[in-house]
Amino acid sequence: MATINIKINNRDYTVESGTTILEACRQAGIKIPTLCYLEKINCIGACRVCVVEVKGARSLVAACTYPLDRDGTEIFTNTPKVIESRKTTVELLLSDHDQKCLSCARNTNCELQTLAYELGCDAAKFAGAKNECGKDESSVCFVRDNSKCILCRRCVAVCDQVQSVSVIGANNRGFDTQIGCAFEKNIADTACVGCGQCVVNCPTGALVEKDEIPAVMAALGDPTKHVVIGTAPSVRVALGEEFGNPIGTDTEGKMVAALRRMGFDKVFDVDFAADLTIMEEGFELLDRLNNGGVLPMITSCSPAWVKFCEMNYPKQIGHLSTAKSPQQMFGASVKTYYAEKMNIDPKDIFVVSVMPCIAKKFEKTRPNQSAAGVPDIDAVLTTRELARLIKRQGIVYNSLPDEQFDAPLGVSTGAGVIFGATGGVMEAALRTVADLVEGKELKDVDYHDVRGQQGIKTATLTLGGKEIKIAVASSLANARVLMEEIKAGNSPYQFIEVMSCPGGCVNGGGQPIHDADTRRNVDIPALRAKAIYANDSACAYRKSYKNPAIMAIYDEYLGKPNSHKAHDILHTKYIERGLK
Repeated sequence: MATINIKINNRDYTVESGTTILEACRQAGIKIPTLCYLEKINCIGACRVCVVEVKGARSLVAACTYPLDRDGTEIFTNTPKVIESRKTTVELLLSDHDQKCLSCARNTNCELQTLAYELGCDAAKFAGAKNECGKDESSVCFVRDNSKCILCRRCVAVCDQVQSVSVIGANNRGFDTQIGCAFEKNIADTACVGCGQCVVNCPTGALVEKDEIPAVMAALGDPTKHVVIGTAPSVRVALGEEFGNPIGTDTEGKMVAALRRMGFDKVFDVDFAADLTIMEEGFELLDRLNNGGVLPMITSCSPAWVKFCEMNYPKQIGHLSTAKSPQQMFGASVKTYYAEKMNIDPKDIFVVSVMPCIAKKFEKTRPNQSAAGVPDIDAVLTTRELARLIKRQGIVYNSLPDEQFDAPLGVSTGAGVIFGATGGVMEAALRTVADLVEGKELKDVDYHDVRGQQGIKTATLTLGGKEIKIAVASSLANARVLMEEIKAGNSPYQFIEVMSCPGGCVNGGGQPIHDADTRRNVDIPALRAKAIYANDSACAYRKSYKNPAIMAIYDEYLGKPNSHKAHDILHTKYIERGLK
């Protein structure tokens, strides 16, 4: 591609023709502030915070949308005129913003707050009329508070372009504009699946997860309750970020130590249930392959994906594996197998899961999720909520020693931990299924074709002399591509993995939030996934069926994978919801 010579703040640079000013400045080591911009997703120049001067232009221009295609263009990013314009813009945003920052879940991690501080804004300069905005608390997953919305439309773009759900947009015009649903419906009355990508991409506290910390604290303070907690695979490679560790740091040992000091009776690992999921799902796949079952079979670990399928492809739900997700299998195992071993009434056990996903808050409320006659899961904390709870209890996270999960439901394999990355469920299943089909233990356990951050990955494997075509999709827009093939009757695959969030659970809607500039410069899902695969490589066991705790639960309680008892406890049914 042709290059052009430009000047930025009187210094010479060479860039490819068509590069935006924002990207050219980034390459030059100059940070241009943004609020509405999300790379490749929301490039609309609406917030006007990224304005710069271009010599010869009649007015300031938005750096995120201005392409450089003329040799000799001169740009100025820090003149008094530019700084004053940005400052005024942010002050105007603050004039219609609920400034209860100290009690906001995004306090100290809010892009508006940070920018106001950097620009030296006067929060009361344009005091006057404010929009009257109510909260939408209808979803069991999150809360929308438009009094904190800055109309950046990042949530709208992500919902539409990345997830293809498209249930939110701008309502009304001018000063009365608000982000909401068509016909002013509550979010719970739409096709929202609760993936939470709107939440992690919101620059302010306008979108936050439903807080379940009070329920967990009440359970910890109740002497009649046996309180058990389990953490999902990707939580351990993200929680440390909330305590200043680099993105993708695996702090599993400190996480366990923190949970133990908070008073939980048992600290288990949902990786155990991921291994259990592979046993049930793997044997289900073999049964479908050998006995004419519905193919392709699609994984059912991601609750937002399952609801998306029920909503948009109700006639295709037979393709979903009937296996519960690891979260629900974990709760079911605690309140049946573990309760029996410990001689505890399931009604007296309070099970908490820590998840990278806000849709898990919805999943625990689904039908057929009460194996012991009581809910499998009582409370779901996101990674962010767990961090807030640790801080609230005065635990100095980074000074803790590394400790190990409790047995028996804390024993897991590398196959369990890779569930957190896109392609991980597929790879974990193949490690077990390949050995079962071939009738021997295969040495090569790394399936690199299904790894990586691509939205759709495909591969062809030979198992037992037969070709098996597989596909992996992350993000619901990519899932839609594969589902349209199935709906049309021309899908070439036998097994498909779908994760709702781009990059998988490591990038879930409940994970630590980073600003748009960090997201632009750092591949956050890739760094977290790298830590997950490092954890996998260090595991003593890397195949689910090799997990001694898994062998024990089948020998002592379930009988065998896909047995009648296993189906009663570990499997579920789906609902043809259709679009409302």
